[in-house]
Amino acid sequence: MGLEEKADTKIFMDEEGYDRSHSPALSDLDKSLEKIPNRDPHELNTHLKLGFEDVIAEPASTHSFDKVWICSHALFELSKYLIYKLLTLFLAIPLALVAGILFAVLSCLHIWIVVPFIRSCLMVLPPIQGVWKSLTELFVTPVCRSIGRCFASVDIHLVHE
Repeated sequence: MGLEEKADTKIFMDEEGYDRSHSPALSDLDKSLEKIPNRDPHELNTHLKLGFEDVIAEPASTHSFDKVWICSHALFELSKYLIYKLLTLFLAIPLALVAGILFAVLSCLHIWIVVPFIRSCLMVLPPIQGVWKSLTELFVTPVCRSIGRCFASVDIHLVHE
């Protein structure tokens, strides 16, 4: 496609002759770029790691001009980068604020309302279970036994013709 790279340069260096004490000093910018933290340590957004080749692909039978392919690739990457930066500039802080408020409210509701309500229900249920069991044995059990005795005298014989 015209994008092949050729590496003809080779560097031979004698390990004994190389003085490591005079290595080039990195600028503060270079040092900060080396230590970029992983902003997605739990890999929540692995599905968003898309490149140009993942979105636009030309089969071997149909190729556009190399310059068109290179320019479209460059414009894709540039627009993806710039639009993301622009959107995060305006939306990241307000959405982070909204998400923080939402999770704070949900946490507060869960801690101060949901869990105490569930604990109260679990504390009240054993006496209610005893009352329910007594009412069932008092009213439902005699009716079911009576119906069972009525149908116990029914005898069904199947005859195949």
